[in-house]
Amino acid sequence: MSVGQVFPEQYSEQLTDKVNAVQKLLSDFNAPEAEIFRSEPEHYRLRAEFRIWHNGDDIYHAMFDSQTRDKVRIDHFPVACRTIADFMPMLLANIQFNHELRYKLYQVDYLATLSGELLVSLIYKRPLTNSWLEQAKQLTDKLAEQYNVKFIGRSRKQKLMVSTDYVTEQFELDGSLLQYQQVEGSFTQPNGEVNRQMLGWAKKIAQQLSGDLLELYCGNGNFSIALAPCFNKVVATEISRTSIKSAQYNIALNKVSNLQVLQMSAEDVSAAMQQGSVLKQLDLADMQLNTILVDPPRAGLDSATEQLVSRFDDIIYISCNPQTLAQNLQTLAKTHDIAQLAVFDQFPYTHHIESGVWLRRRQS
Repeated sequence: MSVGQVFPEQYSEQLTDKVNAVQKLLSDFNAPEAEIFRSEPEHYRLRAEFRIWHNGDDIYHAMFDSQTRDKVRIDHFPVACRTIADFMPMLLANIQFNHELRYKLYQVDYLATLSGELLVSLIYKRPLTNSWLEQAKQLTDKLAEQYNVKFIGRSRKQKLMVSTDYVTEQFELDGSLLQYQQVEGSFTQPNGEVNRQMLGWAKKIAQQLSGDLLELYCGNGNFSIALAPCFNKVVATEISRTSIKSAQYNIALNKVSNLQVLQMSAEDVSAAMQQGSVLKQLDLADMQLNTILVDPPRAGLDSATEQLVSRFDDIIYISCNPQTLAQNLQTLAKTHDIAQLAVFDQFPYTHHIESGVWLRRRQS
């Protein structure tokens, strides 16, 4: 595949190949036929990072081929959502002859939302001054009628903001408006529309359940906020302080009253629940924790967390790595059956695929 380009005519075939690979990998666990959630074949990605190349008066975005490491000039980037793709040439046109904004500009990072906000981080190999901030403010004002854009300037041990360092994602799910603060540099789902489909799939499952929910690896509250209306109480854990701060902000933003976020790793949660019924001063004795949701990193669940997860009647497992999902199922399938399987194509034209399984405790 050409770097930074898309091939819509090949999309369906490539997705079929990925789905078949997941289905085959999970065949030993009697997985049902997968429900497939497609991406848009172009303009689907809400995050993008580029090197900036200078050649005399010319300036352009560049990426590097992952195999050859050759530099590739990017003038058109249909991988990115329309907001980013349309803004890229606009940015270069406005800074090409602006010495303060262009001088020693090394990299540009873009973060957009489905709702049209855009955060642009300009990264330099030089100290930034108030003169840079003034020029960035003027550019913001100039583009305000056409773009809801915010600029951040970064250099070594330095960060200047024109306004804020986050965007606010907004979209509807089952007729309700969800809002999420997304902070520069923190993890966010790259394919916004597929993320909305993931939340919808998980919520349909949650609506069939009862009691309370424990979520591990909650990030900024992406799943826990969407699923909170389906449960009496929700306890979510996360280790990243930035993500926890955003999760707490998002809880208030969405007026969620039954969700509590704790700063704990999955390993710490496993150890705490093995030792007793108190989780960071939270008494679990009066909770009906029947359901757990996990969205682990590519390494999957460690053995202690596997054992913790297997204690729940219902498990919603969101996986970014089918290989480690299959490894975890070697343990979880001893006590649970796969009730539903889904694949979410977050990353078209790559071998990466997200999947979700709903596991129910097997009745003896």
